[in-house]
Amino acid sequence: MSRCHRRDFSPARRVGDMLNRHDTTKMKIPTSLLLLFSSVLPLAAQAKKNVLLIAVDDLKPLIGAYGDPHAKTPNIDRLAARGILFEHAYTNQAVCAPSRNSLLTGITPGTLGIYDLATNFRKAAPDAITLPQQFIRNGYRAEAVGKLYHSGHGNGDDAASWSVPHVKPSGKTYALDTSGPPEGTPRRKNGKAPRGAAVESADVPDDTYADGLTANEVIKRLEAAKERPDTPFFIGAGFIRPHLPFVAPKKYWDLYTRSDLKVAEYQKAPEGAPDAAMRPNGELSQYRGAENSGNLSEAQQLELIHGYYAATSYTDAQVGKLLDALDRLGLSENTIVVLWGDHGWHLGDHGLWAKHSNFEQATRIPFIISAPGVTAPGGKTKSLVQSIDLYPTLLELTGLPHPGSKPALEGKSLVPVLKDPAATVNEVVYQVYPRGPLIGRSLRTATHRLVEWKAPGAAPETAEWELYDYGTDPAETRNLVKDQPETVAALKPKLAALPEAKKQIKVTELEKETATKKPAAGRDRAKLFANRDKNHDGILSREEFLANQEDQTERFTRFDKNKDGSLSREEFISAGK
Repeated sequence: MSRCHRRDFSPARRVGDMLNRHDTTKMKIPTSLLLLFSSVLPLAAQAKKNVLLIAVDDLKPLIGAYGDPHAKTPNIDRLAARGILFEHAYTNQAVCAPSRNSLLTGITPGTLGIYDLATNFRKAAPDAITLPQQFIRNGYRAEAVGKLYHSGHGNGDDAASWSVPHVKPSGKTYALDTSGPPEGTPRRKNGKAPRGAAVESADVPDDTYADGLTANEVIKRLEAAKERPDTPFFIGAGFIRPHLPFVAPKKYWDLYTRSDLKVAEYQKAPEGAPDAAMRPNGELSQYRGAENSGNLSEAQQLELIHGYYAATSYTDAQVGKLLDALDRLGLSENTIVVLWGDHGWHLGDHGLWAKHSNFEQATRIPFIISAPGVTAPGGKTKSLVQSIDLYPTLLELTGLPHPGSKPALEGKSLVPVLKDPAATVNEVVYQVYPRGPLIGRSLRTATHRLVEWKAPGAAPETAEWELYDYGTDPAETRNLVKDQPETVAALKPKLAALPEAKKQIKVTELEKETATKKPAAGRDRAKLFANRDKNHDGILSREEFLANQEDQTERFTRFDKNKDGSLSREEFISAGK
């Protein structure tokens, strides 16, 4: 028996079966029972909603729907017109790996004690149930294409989060030979291969680069999902651009006139800011043409800004292809679509380029949710939200339970805001950033930002502080700690009420602590499941399970809890516990 014939024993299904067995025109159903039906059936419909999560690397709100006068982003604008746009959404840390950990685990970097690119979140939370993993546990098929978790720097994907192996299309970084590093260029100081140009405009098709290939592959996954109507899906689509280098087909560069663009007005550190607030532009300086990233000419800055816009428009086009596919396949009305930027990006403000700070331009993100039947089209909200809020939001939208794992989810469901954009769920949102031995804990309110810089566990009186007032100084030109002592006094207790940020975990120390512990069975068996699932359909047939081993029919029968003749990933993993 195929998986699509599994019986549904949900309350709503039992209600539906009852109604189908009788002529409802002749039935006398008590009013109380009708009310029960009306409360149960909508939940069942919600529980079968699909999810398309679109994650975009380094995307800040330079988007038409966010009011940017230059951005050519018709497709993200189209998505915003279908749902609700969060004007005050923030990452929990402005760097790739920790920001993605926050989104997919619902746990802040400070709680995990992971602020770097190299440390996998499982080192701190081996038994965490990730967002897609919780969907798998509740009958969904979860797939990922492109960049969802951060892979690289020694870090990698999380096999337990996906029903089938994650796919990362390998398009070209550069389309032109002249963009790459010249032959014979010495390796960088860290021993890594030299970078190429910071920008590239090449007259090539979209799928020359990885993001075009990612869009093509996600469309194939959507088409396949259409053929599995009884299996809801959670698909993650991860786009790389506008992350450096700013490469995009020429047609996206041609959307902009460089003379219309402007460099940042304020290009120095805030007056009175502690040294920890600032940093060198190490990421940008690795690219050819931007080695002197701390002193770029206006022409160089405009080229980079032009490249950022072009790369954003390129990714916008890929988003449009996914929305078109949902419409063409008739999936739009039953699919929740989320667009999330993992963090912002400095484009010369404060003299900074890239992310890696607690300033507004690094921490504020684009965040849009379209939930058919819940969000009113074209809504906007000023409600404060943060990345960790998405996990509980999607659970509530789809009627799924909380995972009950530890550490517990730290975010709040945004469903009240989706229903009423004037609603508020967070009085404050929280960011962190490490700088040497210090951790900068940043508290963002509707009007201010308070930042505490101190070593984890150190006495409060050792801290240095920043305060910015976005009503009077949106460019963060001056640290107002001394000017607004009443505001500082009011916000310090709110920051103190949050968990103390942990030190960055050291894997060697953690491994010593857990050396005697048995590895989490679910994670080991996830890899075993993936190896046996030869056709990558997320189900183990009897033949796949029994292949290349002695007769294990008895074990197969025991593992097959619902007796449908196949093993789901969850059945296989649970059998090892």
